This record gives sequence, structure tokens and C-alpha cells, in this order.
Amino acid sequence: MLVSVIIPTYNRANFLARAIDSVLKQSFQSFELIIVDDGSSDNTKAIVDSFSDERLKYIFQENRGVSAARNLGVIQSSGSYIAFLDSDDEWRENKLQHQLNLLESSKLRLCHTGEHWLRDGEVVKQRKAHQKVGGDMFIRSLKNCVISPSSVLMERSLFEEMGGFNEDFVVCEDYDLWLKITSLYEIGFIVEDLVIKHAGHDDQLSFKFFAMDYWRVKAMAWTKANRQLSQERIEALSQLCLKKCQYLIKGYEKYENYENYDEVRAIENYISN
Repeated sequence: MLVSVIIPTYNRANFLARAIDSVLKQSFQSFELIIVDDGSSDNTKAIVDSFSDERLKYIFQENRGVSAARNLGVIQSSGSYIAFLDSDDEWRENKLQHQLNLLESSKLRLCHTGEHWLRDGEVVKQRKAHQKVGGDMFIRSLKNCVISPSSVLMERSLFEEMGGFNEDFVVCEDYDLWLKITSLYEIGFIVEDLVIKHAGHDDQLSFKFFAMDYWRVKAMAWTKANRQLSQERIEALSQLCLKKCQYLIKGYEKYENYENYDEVRAIENYISN
């Protein structure tokens, strides 16, 4: 198998068949498809069993989060390239082929694609801050997560070099990984909307976690400590990280919620020095 496709899922049986079907209908057919069920209590396994394709593999784990599910999928895979697909998204049929053509004709190790956004079936126009680009994406990736996991195809060796997704991150695990990668490598981009992203259902993580900036400042602090960054990158990272730290600290003090207060204070002091 040249490409290993990993779909993590948790209680999304009503979306999963659409995602699986979009992989099986790819114009590029040399892949394995691994579904990692992160402890679902619905009929997820029955949905998977309804497909008879021998390239499809089902793995069940006790609920450990999307990072652990993706990492387990990669561990159990064999492809030289890795692609991820969220179980509520779907691919255009030529997605993998276009990306392989780009990666195999260049020195790039990861590429992503444009996306078509739908919310409750209606087209959503992407704001400028979320528009996708390629090349040197580090500074662009600081403010927003501008790479969607569902749009990524990367070399397996790159994923392993980065240590996979950080399983300590309950959210923003993709933001963390993209910072690690973009601090070292340029990223390929295909402008065509090869991914259809579906939003509007209330089980999405972005609806559950309002203090996502806590995870972003942790990722930025790690990056500053572990990467050799240019002065321009250091200044951009420091300015944004301090702004987010100060915003978080004010929120902790206002609502008297001090669970991560000392850690954010420590990050603020580290970034300031």
C-alpha cells in the first residue's frame, strides 16, 4: 500500500459512511483505509462492517482522544504516505492523485489542499484569515490553524520525525503539529477544493473548548524552546504568544478559575525573556 488513510471517529456513525465512501471512490486506488474507533457507543462498527472492501481495517480503542486515535492508526499502518480524514468530512475523488503528483515531483514532504465549507448544507465563505497557502507557512500558522488534517498528505517519515500528534493536547493538536513542521519545512498547496468540510453539528471540538488559546500558547512555547528560529519568527511568535497569555490571565482572574494560571504565567515570563 502506497498511502495509508486514517479516519479517527467517535460516535459519528451518521457521518462515517459518507467519509469512507469518499475514500473508496478515489481515482488513486493503492491505499489502505484504517478506521480507528475511539470508544464509540453507537453503531460505528456496523457502519464499517457494511463495507466489504478488503483494504478497510477497523480498530477499536477505549476513548483516549483524537490524537491517540490518529497515532494508533499510523502505528497500525504500512503506507509510505499518510493521509487523515475526519469522519464528518469527505474528499473529492481526485484528492489523493493530485497530492501524490505534487509530492513525487518535488522535494516537499507535506501538502494540503483547498476546502469547500458547508454548514448545515449551506456554502460558507471562508474568511481571509482562514484562506490556504503554501510555501513558508510558519508565521501564517501562528495565529490560526490554516492546515486542515482532512486535507493533508505527508510522508510517513515526516510524521514519525515529528513524533506524531501530541496526545496530551485535548484540542489544537493539529495546530501544535503544524507549528513543529512549518518551523522546519515548506508546505505544498493545491488550490483546488479537494476536501468538503461539514460544520454545524454540536459535537465538534471547537464548540466544546472555549480556552483554546491555552493549548496554542503551550505549542508556541515548545516551538520557541526547541527550534532555531529567525529573528523575524521569534518576534512574530513572541508578540502573539504574549498577547494570548495576557488575554488568558485576565480571563482566569475575572472568573477566578486558576487551573492553568501558574503555567500560563510561566509561559508569559519565558517568552518575555
